[in-house]
Amino acid sequence: MKAYVDQLFTQVYEFEFEDLQVAWRDSLLEPSTELNEMTTHELEDIQSEIETYLRSLPALKGDLTIVTSPLIPDIFLHGFTTRTGGISYIPTLSSLNLFSSSKRRDPKVVVQENVRRLANAAGFNAEKFYRIKTDHANEVWVMGKEEPDSYDGIITDQRGVTITALGADCIPIVFADPVRKACGVAHSGWKGTLLGVAMATVNAMVTEYGCNLEDIIVVLGPAVGSCCFTLPKESATSFHNLHPSCVRQFDSPSPYVDIRKATRILLERGGILPQNIQDQKEDLDLCTSCHPEKFFSHVRDGLNFGTQIGFISLRE
Repeated sequence: MKAYVDQLFTQVYEFEFEDLQVAWRDSLLEPSTELNEMTTHELEDIQSEIETYLRSLPALKGDLTIVTSPLIPDIFLHGFTTRTGGISYIPTLSSLNLFSSSKRRDPKVVVQENVRRLANAAGFNAEKFYRIKTDHANEVWVMGKEEPDSYDGIITDQRGVTITALGADCIPIVFADPVRKACGVAHSGWKGTLLGVAMATVNAMVTEYGCNLEDIIVVLGPAVGSCCFTLPKESATSFHNLHPSCVRQFDSPSPYVDIRKATRILLERGGILPQNIQDQKEDLDLCTSCHPEKFFSHVRDGLNFGTQIGFISLRE
């Protein structure tokens, strides 16, 4: 039982186990001390049984949907996920939640099944699937070099490797250079936006792969809009200083902030061509908080929120 619990529940749940000895016909069958000892093979059998069962479950909330950008050429495989087509059943995580942690109620095996279904739909290898390790800062991991403890950007020129940025109000951003055949992802919340994580990812591509700024394409995935996202006046001031158009109701205690507009401004100032940035249309500019049928949202759903991603890979 404990082996099943370890697979199917996160540390949010607490269980207590008590050994029970059952007497059979005057204790002809003595309790065995080996009952509590699981072999590696038995654990593998349990894991296989769970995985087989999860694969048999129907998708919830509709079909698996991937939003793509016409700006990114076909040598790359890319997209942004919505919340539909997975098997996560807890309301705020339903149904294509793509991130598991000890603080949430979606176990790794369920998220792995969601990733497997996404990989089958998108056409990438689920065994070569890498997520950022979010720190809400601007560290970038150059794949192939030593991996930092945490990072909000990844770049690679390896074929067949899928890199992903998480998002549930924060912006998942994908980067593609079809000339140098390199790509990147970044997770840009309000802190990462101000710290320049988007341009840090661009600059890493320039430094590591010899990319030219005019060749790099940047697509911003769905994120919380200025309609729903507020910050304390002190933090909003930094966005107002970046450009007044990034803030609404600046004189209020909690102004509304547009992190998408701020990201575009910083990318353009960094040398990315305006026409090579997509932050509108194709459902990319929908507010995650305003569209509960399509997206997860931390602002809307609280601490036990689900996660969507932006992903990209260079086709093999």
